[in-house]
Amino acid sequence: MAVSGLLGTVIEYYDFLLYSTMAALVFGTLYFPASNPAASTIAAFGTLAAGYVARPLGGLLFGHFGDRLGRKSALVTSMVLMGVASVLIGVLPTYATFGLAAPIMLVLLRVVQGIAVGGEYGGAALMVIEHADPRRRGAWVGIMQMGSPLGSLMSNGAVALVTLLPKDQFLAWGWRIPFLASAALLVLGLYVRLSVVESPLFREAVAAGKVRAREPVPLVRVLKKPRAVLLACAAGIGPFALTALIGSHSVAYASGLGYELPDIMRAHLLISLTGLVGIPLFSALSDRVGRRRVLLAGAIGAVAFAFPMYALVGTGSVAAMTAALVIAQVFQNLMYAPLAPMLSEMFGTRVRYTGVSLGYQVASLLGAGFTPMAAAALVAATGGSSLPLSWIIVVAVGISTTAVLLIAETRGRDLRDEPAEQGGEQWDATSGPKSR
Repeated sequence: MAVSGLLGTVIEYYDFLLYSTMAALVFGTLYFPASNPAASTIAAFGTLAAGYVARPLGGLLFGHFGDRLGRKSALVTSMVLMGVASVLIGVLPTYATFGLAAPIMLVLLRVVQGIAVGGEYGGAALMVIEHADPRRRGAWVGIMQMGSPLGSLMSNGAVALVTLLPKDQFLAWGWRIPFLASAALLVLGLYVRLSVVESPLFREAVAAGKVRAREPVPLVRVLKKPRAVLLACAAGIGPFALTALIGSHSVAYASGLGYELPDIMRAHLLISLTGLVGIPLFSALSDRVGRRRVLLAGAIGAVAFAFPMYALVGTGSVAAMTAALVIAQVFQNLMYAPLAPMLSEMFGTRVRYTGVSLGYQVASLLGAGFTPMAAAALVAATGGSSLPLSWIIVVAVGISTTAVLLIAETRGRDLRDEPAEQGGEQWDATSGPKSR
């Protein structure tokens, strides 16, 4: 089950993060031409934001059907949407040949990607967590969460290969190859995902009559007492802001400082490898010491490193730039790794897909959706200063820290219990389990 979740997440994040990198490298030139390169970059990052705006919509859509009809069918549909959208981006004509319709269609396909990935994460995490031993939920979901750095590693690797082409060939057709490769990944992913069985907790809820057509829709139940989903959302803002700055924005920022593109992409490969080790390690660690302690450790490190990080990048040294991004990635992993088990343990079975997806995807929108665009605009407005970037980290991580301090430790909760704010009587998101 963990392998199935891993593969599905790899495919979704390969496609989604591939777009992020190409937005920094080629989309501004090919789809939003302007005399000012900074304006083109900001416009390209605007389409990146469109995908993040669509993620909460995907979370709500797939969360609703995942809580009503089952996790498996929602996950299969999300994978198909992502694969088809990515292949279509790979064959989409540019502004030079298709005019205004080209950027419009690019934005629409990015929205479809956002809807797809919005439904993927919550469902994949739940399929693993609802099958797992309660004492090892972090360890098992950590395997699934390796899909994010693996997807990033694959997308960065694909970009690194095609950027070896002469620049004119890369801009003419080379950038399309990684998108077209999504077709093969889609076929493999569907083969594996169609073979998995439905979540046992969802099957139990259906058999016990807890999932009924006439009961309030999951979103209404979650929003009736929204404290849990608001805290879930706030907890994720910090790690997502770090992802946006370390990932997509750092490509454009480092290029502007004079770093060569191959050096930047090699640094990003090391970032992905760092996540490949850090995410499962820190997720498993949260089974031992608690979700909150791991996340708070990352938050303290991220704030302390916010200003030194950009000082190192600004030295012009490839080694210093790479070290800065890798260290920042470690702190991001500490904050990100415990999120899936913590959020899953905050909601009951009848609304878990909706609650986790809504909290996670709204956090992704607020933390990462507009961050690259805002960061690019602030750097341009301040004449290249990195101070606004460091302050973005401090503020975003501060929001997450405040939320985590208000959430009771969730490690070890019985997922069959229903939180009080969702119609049960066992516990609530901020006070922990009640004695029975």
